[in-house]
Amino acid sequence: MLPGLVDVANYEKQLTEKEDFLKERFEQFKPPALESYRSAPQNYRLRAEFRVWHDHEELYHIVFNSQTKEKVRVDQFPSASLLINQVMSTLMAELKNNPALRFKLFQIDYLSTLSGQIIVSMLYHRQLDDKWQTEAVALNERLNQQFDLKLIGRARKQKICLDNDFVIEKLNVNGQELIYKQVENSFTQPNGSINQQMLEWAIDITKDATGDLLELYCGNGNFSLALAKNFDRVLATEIAKPSVDSAQYNISENNIDNVTILRMSAEDFTSAMRGEREFRRLQGIDLTSFNCNTILVDPPRAGLDDETLKMIQDYDNIIYISCNPETLANNLETLSKTHNISRFALFDQFPYTHHMEAGVYLTRK
Repeated sequence: MLPGLVDVANYEKQLTEKEDFLKERFEQFKPPALESYRSAPQNYRLRAEFRVWHDHEELYHIVFNSQTKEKVRVDQFPSASLLINQVMSTLMAELKNNPALRFKLFQIDYLSTLSGQIIVSMLYHRQLDDKWQTEAVALNERLNQQFDLKLIGRARKQKICLDNDFVIEKLNVNGQELIYKQVENSFTQPNGSINQQMLEWAIDITKDATGDLLELYCGNGNFSLALAKNFDRVLATEIAKPSVDSAQYNISENNIDNVTILRMSAEDFTSAMRGEREFRRLQGIDLTSFNCNTILVDPPRAGLDDETLKMIQDYDNIIYISCNPETLANNLETLSKTHNISRFALFDQFPYTHHMEAGVYLTRK
């Protein structure tokens, strides 16, 4: 199937195939019954990126067939949010007859939210001049008559924001509104409704938790803020500065006072915890004062490095969110020696693709 295309009639079948795969792949670890969280069958994706094709007077979005590499014209993108679809058609009609804005435009990125805001980033193979900015300002004003939109122009070593370079997402998690700042070009969960379900699952499995929570790879505080109410304190680490800045903003906006965010890699934090190295950014923070019985990890596709994997075995409870079941299974070869899987979940973050998001809750044997 081409990127972004959906077959609603096939949704149940593709979900069942993922469920069967996870059950078989993790059977050796003797997990409990799989909990399956389904996506909306279409308009579920809050991010989308398109190349732009110039065909004489015509101008349109394209994607590439991953097998044949052929370009495919895209006027509507069923997997993307309704807001992205509305903006992309309106935007292309505006750009088509505007030489200053379409000249050497090669890509458009969209970041939308469930709260109704959207960022549009236009990427160019040329430097953006005063004429571009004048026309872009006028375009931004016209688009904002219909949408809550932030327009950004990008070229080599150049970024022009006509407003903020972030949107404010508002998630409904167990009836509670959580506010998240999401910055252009920073990681955010692509499927908003599944993200809400992941957060509710994490809250449920830790509802009887005691002590403090340690989280590695915390991003903009997605899990940290939602789980704060289940723990005395939350200590979280993230290496990307824009994500750390967003997390600090989100802590303030949600009036949460028991979350501490550190800008550190998981590897460096592991070294600090073991007393192998001292870090200036930890001055004034007494790591020994935290009573972390539970740790949450949401690593990149490569999974956990060996040292971090050993470190997390020291915790009674482990929440492991994985975007790669293969590296999760590999990591469980080690973790299953000290922990049992108490909860096991599939989050259909990426329908109609082979990608799967899985969650396991491990408790000490």
